[in-house]
Amino acid sequence: MPQPDMDLIQNGNRLIQEEMSYDVSSLKREHEILISGLNNEQRVIYNSILEAVGATERGGMFFVYGHGGTGKTYLYRTILSGIRSKGKIALAVASSGIAAFLLPGGRIAHSRFHIPINVNDDSTCDIKQRTQAAELLSKTSIIL
Repeated sequence: MPQPDMDLIQNGNRLIQEEMSYDVSSLKREHEILISGLNNEQRVIYNSILEAVGATERGGMFFVYGHGGTGKTYLYRTILSGIRSKGKIALAVASSGIAAFLLPGGRIAHSRFHIPINVNDDSTCDIKQRTQAAELLSKTSIIL
């Protein structure tokens, strides 16, 4: 069972607490199973993304595409379990509730990033500096 970070409890950032509450040992087991099932193409993508998020923390933007049934969700689940099993924050977001439901810990992008429902040319995310949401984003290793 993961132990809570006392700094987070004292600072009271509920969003970070939620993202850090995953059972790391369970995720490590899940990750071992998922990674063994990746095909060659998925493994290349997985390795590229984890390298960008890993020790170098160089970051990057990746676009994973494919028709339905090509294994994108499986790849996303593998990436999420890999990052989270290392005690890092991985946010899973999607444009619809159904898609968000398919990802462990998934949330709708509008909810996670405070995007207005009715978007116009002047719309922006409503995440203010020094808020819990801003702190969560600054501590996030990857957004899927």
